Amino acid sequence: MSDMITADLVDLDLAAETKEAAARSLAERMVALGRVTDLDGFLADVAAREAQMPTGLDGGIGIPHCRSAHVSEPTLAFGRSARGIDFGAPDGPADLIFLIAAPAGADDAHLTILSALARRLMNEDFTTALRTATDATAAASLIRGEDAARPASEPRPEPEPEPVPATPAGSAASAAEEPEKSPARVFRIVAVTSCPTGIAHTYMAAEALEQAGQQAGVEMAVEPQGSAGFNRLDPAVIAAADAVIFAHDVPVREKERFAGKPTVDVGVKAGINRPAELIAEVRGKAERGEVTGTASDHASPVDNAGGPGEGYGTKLRKWLMSGVSYMVPFVAAGGLLIALGFAIGGYTINKAPSVAEHFIWTDHTSWAALLFQIGGLAFSFLVPVLAGYIAYGMADRPGLVPGFVGGSIALTINAGFLGGLAAGLIAGGTVMAIQKLRVPAPLRGIMPVVVIPLISSAIVGFLMFLVVGKPIASLQKALTDWLSGLSGANAIILGVVLGLMMCFDLGGPLNKVAYAFAVGGLANPNEGSLKVMAAVMAAGMVPPLAMALATTVRGRLFTRTERENGKAAWVLGASFITEGAIPFAAADPLRVIPSAMAGGAVTGALSMLFECTLRAPHGGIFVIPLIGNPFLYLIAIAAGTAVSTGLVILLKEARRTGRPDRTADAGSTADGITGDGGPGADAKVPVAA
Repeated sequence: MSDMITADLVDLDLAAETKEAAARSLAERMVALGRVTDLDGFLADVAAREAQMPTGLDGGIGIPHCRSAHVSEPTLAFGRSARGIDFGAPDGPADLIFLIAAPAGADDAHLTILSALARRLMNEDFTTALRTATDATAAASLIRGEDAARPASEPRPEPEPEPVPATPAGSAASAAEEPEKSPARVFRIVAVTSCPTGIAHTYMAAEALEQAGQQAGVEMAVEPQGSAGFNRLDPAVIAAADAVIFAHDVPVREKERFAGKPTVDVGVKAGINRPAELIAEVRGKAERGEVTGTASDHASPVDNAGGPGEGYGTKLRKWLMSGVSYMVPFVAAGGLLIALGFAIGGYTINKAPSVAEHFIWTDHTSWAALLFQIGGLAFSFLVPVLAGYIAYGMADRPGLVPGFVGGSIALTINAGFLGGLAAGLIAGGTVMAIQKLRVPAPLRGIMPVVVIPLISSAIVGFLMFLVVGKPIASLQKALTDWLSGLSGANAIILGVVLGLMMCFDLGGPLNKVAYAFAVGGLANPNEGSLKVMAAVMAAGMVPPLAMALATTVRGRLFTRTERENGKAAWVLGASFITEGAIPFAAADPLRVIPSAMAGGAVTGALSMLFECTLRAPHGGIFVIPLIGNPFLYLIAIAAGTAVSTGLVILLKEARRTGRPDRTADAGSTADGITGDGGPGADAKVPVAA
């Protein structure tokens, strides 16, 4: 930290009366040393960070900080105010003010040093020493972690070991009692801390929680999710934890790791100001059995992409799913609005004039045109969002600009859905390559906001316009023409393939590939792409509907839990949520999955044979009025459901009757299946070997 703060950056008699004046006074010292290149621009970034959340902390500390493109190198300035300055802390003004300036592209080492300072601020001896420091040099030494009172050559005294009480020799009672001692199990807590800039509050909250944990006699393991990334807690530590504390002002990354445990979820300042209360609160929840730590809010796909030890195939799948997951809401909103527009105004509604120029309040066709045009605009984001968030999954936020640019170019040159996939991968790869380059320190601050977007967008634009875009556009046109001309045996075969893909992994990667293929065709719909969308949705409804029907007509073949899941599967299947069949597949994959695939293939083939069409990307039976040939469409779904139901019952019956010698005395088989649905039905059906 020697290059981060010097005596020139210390003001022990800070005369400012407001936090803005204090920030300016300390920032001027940074400017004088060439650490800040634009005073007003930097102060604007400080003010923007302050507007997110006050930076005053209990104990008389103010810690304004930000990451800024106007900072040439990580810098720390310190001011001590005799009168105190209001930084919004609950306990009053701050007399110790630290201004932390981090470049937008600060490296991990500097951020680690800054995080160490943030932790030391929670040490009362450290803050007391700063309040009594007599000169700037001594204060700078303290902040750097040096002991100014001791010459560098003088070794620090080693702490004397604490005496260990001796056990009286020959104490039989003590020896006998020792093995019987069974100390109470220590309560274990895991915590995550994070703040918008990930520099100060993140690590101060971590330190406060760790100290409070020691005082409360609990084991505390904290994962600070800071600007330099984060080191994941050992999964074994998380699994062994009794409770979870989230002290954060930005989304917790990979939050699903902590699912199923008693949880306290608060802002990061609560972790700093009242850690003991949080520990007491979460212990109370654990004692009452309140499990609130669910994975209800998902981490961004980039948080889960490219983990250590993963192969390129796994990473590629996650990157692509990142784009698809962000694209689907645009598809659902836009597609359903377009479908409603057609349903209300007829199939000529796409020829209606702009509602901004022509709208009649009492005319239903004007309202239909409004829905159609809103949906069309939402749909126009489909390819750019796909490309942008594939790049985001690969390279985080720096990938967004070239990804969106590449996706827009794909639309411009009619490269469509395939062009969006290529643009996203090219953009992400380009940014990742640029990020590996070593750049001079003065350029690091402008890398994320100027250099990377500029260079990556230019490279992606060149490749999309002049190299790969045109071949992809030709391929997209050929695919569109092929879909338009689908008929007879070709259409039926495609329906079978799509049905198998939709039902193989029940919402997994293969299912998503088939779904993405279908919704990609809705961007430029034709008769063939509308048939594909219909076949995909119909096949995806079959697995949960089949499991629901099977548990209804032959409940004795399923556990009580599966029968309860079967009731929910009716609604899930009807809503086109294929994942409703996952509990059944997890318990008995070798019987459930082949059965689901057979039914999905039948439904996909029949939907194509009946020439059913669908303009909505989702909705299940609730969008039946928007389907072409709806009666035949329902027949296709019913036929596939019947096939899957019959096959899964047949396979389960064959297993049950094929092992009569393993029937238990109480009328239950070794699999826990009873002839009368009695107590044995509670046992889990084992996964088939």
